[in-house]
Amino acid sequence: MLEVKQQARSRFAAPIPPSGLTIAEAATRTGVSVHTLRYYERAGLVVSTVERNSSGRRRYHRDDLYWILFCTKLRATGMPIKTMRRYAELIVEGPGNEKERLALLESHQADVTAKLAELQENLTQIDRKVNTYRERLAAGDADQLWTPPA
Repeated sequence: MLEVKQQARSRFAAPIPPSGLTIAEAATRTGVSVHTLRYYERAGLVVSTVERNSSGRRRYHRDDLYWILFCTKLRATGMPIKTMRRYAELIVEGPGNEKERLALLESHQADVTAKLAELQENLTQIDRKVNTYRERLAAGDADQLWTPPA
């Protein structure tokens, strides 16, 4: 069973019919496109076989939606598709590889933490420049700010 924080659970508060959701409904609920849902399935990122109805159309259930939401978080934080695929493969393999799953997630966590630190440093520099412009504009000497030579 997937572990999902309460915040994510509230996103799926509306009941899901026993027959599941259509791909369009699943796309709406997860905030990704129909194309992305199909891509995730083709790329081996989906950990369960998405059910199909008698007409062959996909039907998504709650656990499918939770997994897709988690995949979007991994992707949004820069995890490569190859790594996401490996993580999905480990999930599908079942118990016994939890240490490898943890190592994969910890490595990604470290990457995201480093990116956040770099972004924070960059934002600090931008904040300084914004404050400089505000101060100079308020003082009436903004024309004294550096401009490239003509």
